[in-house]
Amino acid sequence: MSKGALDSYKGVNKRTTMTEIDLPADKTLLLVDDDKPFLTRLARAMETRGFEVRTAESVAEGIQQVRKAAPGYAVVDLRLSDGNGLDVIEALHASRPEARVVVLTGYGNIATAVTAVKLGAIDYLAKPADADAVYGALISDKDSRSALPENPMSADRVRWEHIQRVYELCNRNVSETARRLNMHRRTLQRILAKRAPK
Repeated sequence: MSKGALDSYKGVNKRTTMTEIDLPADKTLLLVDDDKPFLTRLARAMETRGFEVRTAESVAEGIQQVRKAAPGYAVVDLRLSDGNGLDVIEALHASRPEARVVVLTGYGNIATAVTAVKLGAIDYLAKPADADAVYGALISDKDSRSALPENPMSADRVRWEHIQRVYELCNRNVSETARRLNMHRRTLQRILAKRAPK
């Protein structure tokens, strides 16, 4: 085997077995979310973990922040008041391809989250996500699986959360929610009247 081929082989082997990953040298972090209280809490929590944080509450503001100075890290909500967070991810990867992006998504948006990963995001987290989960996703090896949460939501709870989200997006209109979920109106009313499953 030639020296070049051997070096190439060693490089591939090193990449697949390494425990440390190449993280951006600067700890600049852009948080993009239109939920102001959540954004403020997450910004404070990430600052305590050593990040230099900037925030944006819309797609336009997020893209503006990227153009001003592309960060090494970003956490982007996919559903924003003025559009789709995918536009912020595309702008960031055009400016800084090595940036590490984690997307936040509601339960009804998993397909869009998969698209975000294809655009270069390293992971996606279902909302509400806590600071530890966000931090772990930002610095983890994207080829490794996320650790199983100690108390993952039950399938019944995930279903209930999804129904509640669609109900809110339909402005609490039961008939419209039932139509969108392809569910009988009375069945939906019974679900909405019950407490959240554990």
